Amino acid sequence: MFQRRIPIGAEVQRAGGVHFRVWAPRRKTVHVLHEGGGETPLAAEGTGYFSGHVPAARPGTLYRYRLDGGGAFPDPASRFQPEGPHGPSQVVDPAAYRWNDTAWRGAGARGQVIYEMHIGTFTREGTWAAACGELASLARLGITMLEVMPIAEFPGRFGWGYDGVDLFAPTRLYGTPDDFRAFVDCAHGEGLAVILDVVYNHVGPDGNYLKEFSAAYFTDRYKNEWGEPINFDGPDSAPVREFFTANAGYWIDEFHLDGLRLDATQQIFDASRVNILCDVSRRVRETAGDRATFIVAENEPQLASLVRPGAEGGCGLDALWNDDFHHAAHVALTGHHEAYYTDYLGSPQEMVSAVKHGFLYQGQWYSWQKQPRGSPALGFAPTAFVHYIQNHDQVANSARGLRAHQVASPGKWRAMTALLLLAPQTPMLFQGQEFAASSPFLFFADHNPELARAVRKGRGEFLTQFPSMATPEAQRELTDPGDIATFERCRLDAEERRNNVEALALHADLIALRHGDAVFSAQRTGALDGAVLSTEAFVLRFFGDAGDDRLVLVNLGRDLALRHAPEPLLAPPEGRAWQLAWSSEDAKYGGEGTPPLEREGHWHFPGECAVVFTSAKENE
Repeated sequence: MFQRRIPIGAEVQRAGGVHFRVWAPRRKTVHVLHEGGGETPLAAEGTGYFSGHVPAARPGTLYRYRLDGGGAFPDPASRFQPEGPHGPSQVVDPAAYRWNDTAWRGAGARGQVIYEMHIGTFTREGTWAAACGELASLARLGITMLEVMPIAEFPGRFGWGYDGVDLFAPTRLYGTPDDFRAFVDCAHGEGLAVILDVVYNHVGPDGNYLKEFSAAYFTDRYKNEWGEPINFDGPDSAPVREFFTANAGYWIDEFHLDGLRLDATQQIFDASRVNILCDVSRRVRETAGDRATFIVAENEPQLASLVRPGAEGGCGLDALWNDDFHHAAHVALTGHHEAYYTDYLGSPQEMVSAVKHGFLYQGQWYSWQKQPRGSPALGFAPTAFVHYIQNHDQVANSARGLRAHQVASPGKWRAMTALLLLAPQTPMLFQGQEFAASSPFLFFADHNPELARAVRKGRGEFLTQFPSMATPEAQRELTDPGDIATFERCRLDAEERRNNVEALALHADLIALRHGDAVFSAQRTGALDGAVLSTEAFVLRFFGDAGDDRLVLVNLGRDLALRHAPEPLLAPPEGRAWQLAWSSEDAKYGGEGTPPLEREGHWHFPGECAVVFTSAKENE
């Protein structure tokens, strides 16, 4: 009996040799071609699967599958493609790596501060090994979880990773599979969890050989924005579902990952009784055993059912990305609300509502799409939402890939950063945000010339939804995604990471306040209220135990003098008084200093500033 960790692919056997198994129902014969000219037939199992043991194969052996005596192709479940997606697959022994994280117990939804990163641009070297060298600084900053952008093997020298074609193979561009394991091991040693962004909604167009094995991997019954939809509910879909659920468990098992980020789940179509996302969630939890895991999804229509427990008809995910918060914050920071920002005002009420309730659109009419958007999510725990003011998409969906601190005034940026990091939802930073990186983040992808032309054209057309980027002059200024210089410009500068002390101090102090303050760290459902103070200012009150409340005042406009303050949230708890605990205008963050906020019984709030008050007993 052969031992297998996953149902497909090449598995090293402890007794020697390698066991191969592949699903190829459209083929009559499958042979393994391996190094040295060897060719071994696999036995048909009668269910579309072929399998067999090759005694001569070992870890490091290069191989392909010859189909029906004709062409030879990489393994759909290859664990490594050392020469890229068009080259041979390589046998990998996941048990050869010696882990040091045996005491690591995983990471759940509570208490996280997420850091989204693209390994190819996170350091100048763009490797797992180089990234390891920067993890200690992220841990010191207070980051608790790394969200790694997709790494499944894709063609070319650089790319975002969302066009992966070998879903089990960490790309050769960043190192070997064991280099990735060492990265995760290093992160765990620093107290950092690691989740991986996976793409289960489509497969890239270049290097995708799945149809050589079975056309049933895909379906024409749905329309997908990025390619052929995956067949999760049609004829012969059971092995397809197994392929993807096995992939989800594979990352948790063989790489000790702490969870997944599921890309664009609105483009995953499944009318089955049990949705594939429910199966993915279940497989992640089962594989992790007693280790805690975290699964977050991107879902543009904001379907709250994804995070409902399975017993309530949901998929049991932990959280959803909240674009509503980002879009409202972006409008507040920049004043621009074109294209998909059209339905947002950036108003204080939107900020208050997003922090209290998560999604702003929970079934109301959404004029940009000319249809309702969202579903009811009132009463959901704050941990069910991931908030951000930057991510890879939103920074890149602009003319020059500029970051928030480059398109907003310094005061507004500091104030919005405070809101992000103190709100009860799970905050996420995008790489370089913590030190106000000057490097842009642009769309880049290295494809063959024909596909590169189509990608460049498509990218320009996509950005025309923004009137400011639709003019001929603006279109001429757009960077070429296929130019290596575009990619190189996006690499972070390590010196900035060390030298931009004001931005680093801002983030470090806010994250420390979030982690260290019992009221901010509680993330309790219903323990927060808010009120609008002016057209550009609002207050949030975090309720603690026995009157130990916190007050966060955010003013994104001019100085505000409240000579009359008929807002009960501003009143301190009985027998207590408000004490200023933190201000975004502190000089250590590059601010102008904070004058007294109460004068002769009146409130005076500086413009473009956020302040935090704690409540203390009046005799203290």
